Amino acid sequence: MGSKVDIETAKKNAAIRAVADHFDPSARYVGIGSGSTIVYVVEAIQALNDDRIPRINFVPTGYQSRQVIYNAGLQDTKFDSLPKGVTIDVAFDGADEVDEDLNCVKGGGACLYQEKLVATHARKFICVADHRKLQPRLLSKWPTIPIEVEPLACRAVLETLESLGSDKPFIREGPMQKAGPIKTDQDNFIIDAPFPTLLLPRDIELSNSLHPAHVGVEGTGEDGKWEVETLAKEIKGIEGVLSVGLFVGMNGEDVQNAGKKVGGQKPVAAYFGMEDGSVVVRRAGEGERKVPGS
Repeated sequence: MGSKVDIETAKKNAAIRAVADHFDPSARYVGIGSGSTIVYVVEAIQALNDDRIPRINFVPTGYQSRQVIYNAGLQDTKFDSLPKGVTIDVAFDGADEVDEDLNCVKGGGACLYQEKLVATHARKFICVADHRKLQPRLLSKWPTIPIEVEPLACRAVLETLESLGSDKPFIREGPMQKAGPIKTDQDNFIIDAPFPTLLLPRDIELSNSLHPAHVGVEGTGEDGKWEVETLAKEIKGIEGVLSVGLFVGMNGEDVQNAGKKVGGQKPVAAYFGMEDGSVVVRRAGEGERKVPGS
């Protein structure tokens, strides 16, 4: 039995492979997400030693990623400073969990709104994570859906989430409780909403093929069972919710194939550093494969 690599090495292996496959030094705009894995993405970009990299505009998803870009000596461009009509060439970001269809839970670091802004304005979003985030369905291991909420609306949003089947949703507190709730870069609060494991459309199709129509699963909250995209839309429709930490629907390539420029939330590919030193790649339309690590 081979030796296992630690989590940080696993993250680094995934980052190196993702950058090798998807980073183009001739790009004009590159999104840089939040979280510990993204540090290794930036290191992998630096390691290319390409003299075109200093000319790239790196678009952060929040304060932490802006500091990573700055400390690497790269050019930082805020999202609201992007020229009209510009699309980000590629965005690299992490995730708290990724399912078989590349839906993601994000927001554990409280940056979900800006992460979604950057992802939806990129031609392609590439997810980089470690093996703990590789799951068949969302909320398999990760316990909650992060939701960014305007503070005044928090109580009403909590009540509505409970009516949708969330078991004891709560406002995320800072490390020192007396300091109050965590605030996002937009000065909003984060609500963490527990739900049962989220279904994919094929789970509903299978259930309905095996049972009579009157006992089939619809994925609309009956018995606490939600289809992932249906729940994302339901939560986003609650007054006071700015952003939902479910990245679902189309990816950037789907959006372009549909004749649009922006709007894709899901990654086109996700890279997971594994315990054995390899990297598992999930690619839209291609399934899953294992490749050697760095």
